[in-house]
Amino acid sequence: MPSFLMDRLVKPAALALSIAGLPLAADARTDRPALFVDVATMVPDAVFDVRYFGSDNFVGTRVDGYGAARCFLTRPAAEALAAVAAEAKAGGLGLRLFDCYRPARAVAHFARWASDLADTRTKATFYPDVDKKDLFAEGYIAARSGHSRGSTLDLTLFDRATGADLDMGTPFDLFSPRSWPGSDAVTKAQKANRDRLSGLMARHGFQPFDKEWWHFTLKAEPFPDTYFDFPIE
Repeated sequence: MPSFLMDRLVKPAALALSIAGLPLAADARTDRPALFVDVATMVPDAVFDVRYFGSDNFVGTRVDGYGAARCFLTRPAAEALAAVAAEAKAGGLGLRLFDCYRPARAVAHFARWASDLADTRTKATFYPDVDKKDLFAEGYIAARSGHSRGSTLDLTLFDRATGADLDMGTPFDLFSPRSWPGSDAVTKAQKANRDRLSGLMARHGFQPFDKEWWHFTLKAEPFPDTYFDFPIE
């Protein structure tokens, strides 16, 4: 099965593991290969707004594995992102990064949170249009994440002159059909901003995800079938 389908399908066994609080990716590698680099060394003028290091996220707390507000990517993904940043800068824009490599233990934390149907503290902000029990089935939470392969990232664009993010129609990590890149529930201007981001990413080898306008994966990722679980420190 292609890895992108594995990311989006949830098997009963994986859900059972999440409910039990056991690791969802027990086969994940815990070493950090030399091919992983700190994105700040490649894109130093990016803004690193690493949401899972803090509490401004759908879990409502710092997520397992995030010991620092840093972004790691495989070198090919980071080099491609540096090219994105250079083109964006020429157009007066900058990159705001929300997440890059994500440890498998963080994905397990997401799954445990999703299985706790009594915890709805963040519903109004992050999933007002979706019942929490349906987050797995609708593809917003998965047993495995492409982020754990090291060549996927979440980001947006900001205006370098004002520091303001471009209006994409929804905030990052809003689990809603409105966040789908092709949604008709946003204005033409908001859709144009999404298209500007996706166009930049596509020109440098990244492909989008059909449920999140902010999510992109390097097409030629070096670890297409390998997941990692080294902590971000």
